[in-house]
Amino acid sequence: MGLGRAAWKEARATLQKILSSSEPVLKDNAELRSRGPENALMPNWTHLPVGYHGRASSVVVSGTPIRRPNGQTRADESQPPVFGKCKLLDIELEMAFFTGPATKLGEPIPIDKAEDHIFGMVLMNDWSARDIQKWEYVPLGPFLGKNFGTTISPWVVTMDALKPFAVPNQKQDPKPLPYLCHEDPYCFDIQLEVALNCDGLSKPSTICKSNFKYMYWTMKQQLAHHTVTGCNTNPGDLMASGTISGETEDSYGSLLELCWKGTKPIKLDNDITRKFLQDGDEVIMTGYCEKDGCRVGFGTCTGKILPALDLS
Repeated sequence: MGLGRAAWKEARATLQKILSSSEPVLKDNAELRSRGPENALMPNWTHLPVGYHGRASSVVVSGTPIRRPNGQTRADESQPPVFGKCKLLDIELEMAFFTGPATKLGEPIPIDKAEDHIFGMVLMNDWSARDIQKWEYVPLGPFLGKNFGTTISPWVVTMDALKPFAVPNQKQDPKPLPYLCHEDPYCFDIQLEVALNCDGLSKPSTICKSNFKYMYWTMKQQLAHHTVTGCNTNPGDLMASGTISGETEDSYGSLLELCWKGTKPIKLDNDITRKFLQDGDEVIMTGYCEKDGCRVGFGTCTGKILPALDLS
């Protein structure tokens, strides 16, 4: 773009020539005609609810401050990694459920019994250090980029209270394997919102509006898959949904998505912008169901960012 109009015209003319039916450069080259994958998802994503085992030690209740983590990052791939504070601190809008009765090691929970083991739900913010995560996640997935804090709302809303708000499950193509199939609706119309408060704002600024009903896999499917190997559960085990992102740009459940990896700053009130979280920022997640004059809420899921410790 910086080269000016003459370069623009030359580039356009070149593209028109390459794309014309009489030009063999592209027409006769199948590899060049390939514009990349139609679906950016991994091939297993529509066949199983992908997940990973986390830790319980740093799951905290709403209102607990979260300290910016230190770790290894590698912003310049031509240079060795460096140690220091996370610069790309993010959120993940999630929900989670607590399990009920214990199961025995070696005994899966069949999907037609899964409901008997799902006690209730909470809001969750799975804080993420994107720069630490990017350097460490291959080949084994989340580790230090996730383990410094996970915030949940203080109220556990039971599944009985949520039953009136059940909606049809997402259409799944291809059809899941039999151990993951169930016909009864187990998606829920839970309206979700994320707001950000910081110095310079008179009130929190909403940055995301989403809904739990967008989840592709149901909680029954998640639990049946999690235990199909015989992994046992204990009362109070916490299982999270993963980031909840809807169909519109304002429904994406992380700053990484909302700001397109930092290329599109999020506009808050008073001309304040954000790409990722700064020290002192407070994230406020809320969720509720509403139908026929009845409203069921989850309270708030909040956390304020403290500066990183100086470990130099």
